Parts: sequence; C-alpha cells; structure tokens
Amino acid sequence: MPDIGWMELLVIGVVALIVVGPKDLPKMFRKLGQFTGRMRAMARDFQRAMDDAADETGLTEINRDLRRATQYASNPKKAGMDALKDTLGDDFDLDPTKYAEGSETRRIAEEKVSKARKLRDELDARTAAKAAKAAAPDATAVSPADPKAAPKAAPKAARKSPAKSAKKAAPNAGPEAAPVEPTKS
Repeated sequence: MPDIGWMELLVIGVVALIVVGPKDLPKMFRKLGQFTGRMRAMARDFQRAMDDAADETGLTEINRDLRRATQYASNPKKAGMDALKDTLGDDFDLDPTKYAEGSETRRIAEEKVSKARKLRDELDARTAAKAAKAAAPDATAVSPADPKAAPKAAPKAARKSPAKSAKKAAPNAGPEAAPVEPTKS
C-alpha cells in the first residue's frame, strides 16, 4: 500500500476542491467512502472464501504441521519430549512393576527410576539449600545504626588461608611439608 502522509492528502484535497468544486466535493467524498467500503467488504469476503477453501482441503493442518516441524528442526530433543508428553501426558514416569519379575526390561526400568529419584532428591536438596541460604541473615552485614558493632579489620596476614601461606613459605617443599600457620601481628 502506498505511503501517503498528511501533506499528500492535503494536496489531493486542494486539487479535488479545485477540479470538483466546493459544491460537489462532499458528494464525491461520500461516493469515494462508499466505494472504499465496498472494496474492503469484497476483499474480506474473498479472504474468508480462501480460508474456508484451505480448511476444506486440509491446508491449514499441513501449514500447522510444517511450522511445528521447522520449529523442532533446530531442537530434536524437544520434539521428542513434546511427542512423548502429547502421547503419554505430562507424567510419563516409568513403572517397573508393570514388567515381569526378573526381566531385563524391569531391571532397566528400576535403574532409570532410581536415577530419576536420585536426581530429584539432589535437585530438592539444592533448592532447599538455596532457600536456606537466602533466608539466613548475612553475618557480615553491619547495621548502619550501630557502627561500633562493626568487626575490626583483621591484619592482612591473618586473613590469608593457611594453605596459601604454606605454599608461599615453602614453594619447593614436597607433600610431607607441614603447612605454616600465619603469625598474628
């Protein structure tokens, strides 16, 4: 569609006023509006007819399937997981009890279930640890109301870890060398 700005519309209006005249100008704009409305209605009907024809031929489903296929082309693992979820629902955990006792399939299912439980337990433990860490008050935070409560800065030598001090003190020493404790100043 052409990009028509306000200046172009003003020029068209002035030319129409000169050519048609002030008396017939409102009639002309009314006819132009009716014509535009009819053209839009025809375009809408045509679009609706094309959509209905596409629905009847199954083109809409093909288009949807192609879009889904191109979406999963970059991530086949997601495609497989979504297909499993569509088929089995969101909860597709293995149930080893549905396989025969002592069968190889049951053994594999039990192993997978135990691994999944272990991963879930680890995830729950990590989540709980993060929540506990976030809930614990920060021990190094200083209350702005009580500046005397601030811990005095430790000397630089005391802040170093014993392992780092030992490495600096005896860089060529073997594993039998004992770590050297830092001296307090």
